[in-house]
Amino acid sequence: MGNLRIWLLRLFVFGIIAFFPVSESSPSHLHVQKRAQPQAKAEAVTTKPDFKLRGTNLGGWLLVEGWIKPSLFQGIPNKDFLDGTVLEFKSVTTKKYLCSENGGGGFVEASCNDTCDGIEVVAVVTNDTESETFEIIKESKDSNRVRIRASNGFYLQAKTEKSVTADIAAVIGWENNDPTVFNLTIVSHIDGDFQLQNGYGAQAAQVMQEHYDTFIVESDFKFMNYSGVNAVRIPVGWWTTKDPNPPFPFVSGTLKALDNAFEWAKTYGLKVVLDLHAAPGSQNGVAHSTTRDGSLEWGKTYANIEETLEVIEFFAKRYGKHNSLHGFELINEPLYPYVTLKSLEEYYRAAHKVVRKYSPTVYVIFSIRLSFTEAEVPSIHELFTLANSLNDDKIVVDVHWYSLYYDIFTGLSAQQHIDYIKHNRSQQMADLLNNSGNALINIGEWSCAWSVENATTQELKDFANAQIQVYDQATFGWTFWTWKNVEDNWSLKLLIENSIINLRS
Repeated sequence: MGNLRIWLLRLFVFGIIAFFPVSESSPSHLHVQKRAQPQAKAEAVTTKPDFKLRGTNLGGWLLVEGWIKPSLFQGIPNKDFLDGTVLEFKSVTTKKYLCSENGGGGFVEASCNDTCDGIEVVAVVTNDTESETFEIIKESKDSNRVRIRASNGFYLQAKTEKSVTADIAAVIGWENNDPTVFNLTIVSHIDGDFQLQNGYGAQAAQVMQEHYDTFIVESDFKFMNYSGVNAVRIPVGWWTTKDPNPPFPFVSGTLKALDNAFEWAKTYGLKVVLDLHAAPGSQNGVAHSTTRDGSLEWGKTYANIEETLEVIEFFAKRYGKHNSLHGFELINEPLYPYVTLKSLEEYYRAAHKVVRKYSPTVYVIFSIRLSFTEAEVPSIHELFTLANSLNDDKIVVDVHWYSLYYDIFTGLSAQQHIDYIKHNRSQQMADLLNNSGNALINIGEWSCAWSVENATTQELKDFANAQIQVYDQATFGWTFWTWKNVEDNWSLKLLIENSIINLRS
């Protein structure tokens, strides 16, 4: 077979591989303001409802995030090459990375250095045939040295920076002068439901059912009630509405588990906030909205919005009259600026009408937009105009606050973190309450995670209590992220068991 030059848009490796970063998987993010100097506390006069949430999220249960329970992913074959993984291949001979000629749309070269920029490339396999498969062969399990075998059975080799061909059949050794050898770097990966369930394939139904049956159980609700937790915010994905026959790669089981949660909430006197955490097409391009490859497709078409409204109608019809349903969050953390304010407002108006068809009393919750960059954060007031235009006194605006992710929190001491909460967050809370009009304020996600190393128990207690004191001012309440987590400061259950947080005092 003659030389085969490789056309970039036909690169396929175990599903979806991007040669340039698309998006990183991350835990839920936040909206914060620029670092401000400590100021005197400002108090806002607000009208409080009779019941306020002091609750927890049930993250990682019916909607998976790998960082919450990493063991879920350990049994997946080829778990390093799941959908959305971003890989780089560096030739050992040219000392440059594989990339596209002229930055995109051309042939593959081995000419990209560390600062080379290219277009985003996502290869989607629609018909899994041998002609669409490139095989990555590792030197050994722990080695980052690989060869790439093309569909013609020949290995890729970087003959020069400008010539990458698939035309060598016999290889031997892994020497530095071998043009078929590349160093593999996994730049980023996405650990969400799509990757998990697609990765397990035929085993997915068994693995997921065991997870749904054991990660959150009735005794958790009993312990919440005993500990002073009065509500649960339950993140769900759109495919739950398709149970028992959800589309590929999802498996059944989430709807029955959600039904159980509502009954357990009723038994132990907890309120439920139902949270559409993953909308069709992904609203933010990260794991917790179940993106396949880092792309964001939600809201781009009328059909997509209609599909999302059908999801809202399913949940509203099924749970709208349930005594435990307290709030319905229409979507979680749509990404700024890719989801425009105009399109979000139009969706919120339509979804609000759908919910009101089935329940005149449930609180309807609008999530503000998520921003990954500190320099580009939308106004925290941006939804107040809409919220106050609906002639509805049960509208809630949801804000998520973490002491992580942005540079303003880097290098702070424990006391500086605590002071930030007491002064800056207090100012931000007062600003929200003074400008929200009739809309209620919810702190739907927060945690005790911070960048402080070797903090004392007392410092962690003070950090937690400072946040609770501020977030208790929110007129709708708050829900901690999350109930269970392998990382202690992200687990309300562990923080309560370790006497860091006491909601009964």
